[in-house]
Amino acid sequence: MVCGGFVCTKNSLCALNILYVLVSLLLVGVAAWGKWFGLVSSIHVVAVVIGVGIFLFLVAFVGLCGALRHHQYVIILFVVFVVQLSVSCACLALNKDQQNHLLEVGWNRSESTQRDVEKTLNCCGFSYVSYNASCAASCFNHMPPLSCNTCAAIIETYAGEVLRFVGGIGLFFSFTEMLGVWLAHRYRNIKDPRSNPGAFL
Repeated sequence: MVCGGFVCTKNSLCALNILYVLVSLLLVGVAAWGKWFGLVSSIHVVAVVIGVGIFLFLVAFVGLCGALRHHQYVIILFVVFVVQLSVSCACLALNKDQQNHLLEVGWNRSESTQRDVEKTLNCCGFSYVSYNASCAASCFNHMPPLSCNTCAAIIETYAGEVLRFVGGIGLFFSFTEMLGVWLAHRYRNIKDPRSNPGAFL
C-alpha cells in the first residue's frame, strides 16, 4: 500500500495523537512533580497546567479513537487549532507595556505566587521593595537589605524570552494540529479496503 492510502493515513493519525497523549501526560507529570517537591506552592498555577494537560489528553484520546474506528473528529481539531493559534499569536504580539501590565495583574492576584517568585528569583516586591512588609527572598534577611532587587526588574528580563518561546512552541503544535485536520479529513474520505468495496462512507 502506498503512503497516502488508507493504512498510511491511519498510522499517521495514530502517531500524531500518541504524540499529543505523551505531551499531555508530560504536562500533568511536570505540574504534579513541581507541586510535590515544593517548587510551586500556588495551587492555581498547578491546576491550570493540569487542566490544560487533561484537555489535551481528552482531545488526543478522542482523536486516537476516531483514527482507529474511522470516525470524523475534524471539527474538534479545528477548534483546538484556532484557539491555540490565537493564544500563540497573542504571546508573540505582546509589547513590553502589555507584558508589564499582565505581569503586575498576575502578581497582585495571588500571594502564594508572590512568595514563590520572591523565593525562586531572590527578589522582593513587584515594582518597589517594602522593608516594612514580609519577603520570602534570602536577600531580604541579610544585612543590608538594600541589596534586594525588585521582582519586576528580574521578571521583565525573562518575560519576553518566555513569551517568544511559548508562542513558538504553540505555533509549532498548532501547525501539527493543522496537519492532523488535513489527515483526518483525508482519512475520513478514504474507503476502508477491508470493508465492502461497493459501500460508500
